[in-house]
Amino acid sequence: MNAQWIDRFRIQLDQHHAWPSLYIFKFIVPRGKEDALKALFPMHTPSEKVSKNGNYTSITLQMMMPSSNAVIEIYQAASKIEGIIAL
Repeated sequence: MNAQWIDRFRIQLDQHHAWPSLYIFKFIVPRGKEDALKALFPMHTPSEKVSKNGNYTSITLQMMMPSSNAVIEIYQAASKIEGIIAL
């Protein structure tokens, strides 16, 4: 994630949300990496769906977020998980 992308994303978040706001995170992780992602959200229960071939898991979380910066921090932490796709 480069600084220019983060700045554009922050602007978009602030235009579409009045903070604090309910935010939906959606990720696709390779099988076996689910626990690494769920560790970022210890107090939340995600919904999970395994792909048809079982190689990937889709994980969705709905959380009350205080600001666009807090949302970006989650995405930055998640980006360290190998093979993750943020939607």
